[in-house]
Amino acid sequence: MANNKLLNWLLFILLSFIWGSSFILMKASRQGLSATQIAGLRIFSAGLVFLPFAIFNIRRIPRQKIAVVAVTGLLGNLFPAFLFAAAIFKTDSSLAGILNSLTPISVVIIGSLFFNNKASRQKVIGVVIGFVGLCLLTLTRKDISMGSFGYSLLIILATVCYGVNVNIVGHYLKGIKPLHTSSVSLSFMLIPAGIALLQQGFLQLNFLDPVVSQAVLLTVLLGVAGSALATLLFYSLVQRAGGLFASLVTYGIPFVALFWGFLDGEDITLVSLICLLLILAGVFLANRPDNSLARAEAAKNLTVE
Repeated sequence: MANNKLLNWLLFILLSFIWGSSFILMKASRQGLSATQIAGLRIFSAGLVFLPFAIFNIRRIPRQKIAVVAVTGLLGNLFPAFLFAAAIFKTDSSLAGILNSLTPISVVIIGSLFFNNKASRQKVIGVVIGFVGLCLLTLTRKDISMGSFGYSLLIILATVCYGVNVNIVGHYLKGIKPLHTSSVSLSFMLIPAGIALLQQGFLQLNFLDPVVSQAVLLTVLLGVAGSALATLLFYSLVQRAGGLFASLVTYGIPFVALFWGFLDGEDITLVSLICLLLILAGVFLANRPDNSLARAEAAKNLTVE
């Protein structure tokens, strides 16, 4: 039992490190690649890793669900990759990591507005607290000017894509194993990612240039580790420790991003940390099981019996 818990925590730490490091990898890759090349190569690399799994798993997905799986690839991988890559050219990696922590709040908001999910008072309070933290972060960061504000919005838009994707998976892909969905959806993205790379002249790059070759290697690492391997580790953690424990990775990612940002000389202020804690407090409340709803459901069942 102790060994199982230790392995679960090791997976948790490893996932937090991999996903939290993705922002600094994108920042380092921009020295030799464009934003489109970074996003395209990242998704292409991840899709290539998942292709053998997809060939085996696609038969396990009902035909009428294939189109939905393709949409999850767009919303859960392709679009966010391009949005983050574009934003990282004008924002700090640490800021990107903080803004990424808004994803669970986006899940709650999108679910309530468009998927008829119940929004309890606790969830609403969590969303408000997270929004306050976001506003304070935006108003107090010296590196956010009117020119760079739009790039920060790209990251927020990426979290909206994640929010829509999670709700689509939860409502329309029930009964399909997440690993089957992720492997097939990512492999579908090989085509648009490959087209983007060709259009951006990726094959014409001077790969003998150390700056270019290093950027390519870092981006491939980002795709293989940050998208493909991390997905496998995450689903393994879900199976071993449950979804609630695995979802706590959300709290570890921004702190890893802040750590790398600090080492890279980015401006990490006390106010930024306070804003991060506010956002994470909102995430906690918005995703915490509502005890009042649970009690009401239990009372209902007792009455029926």
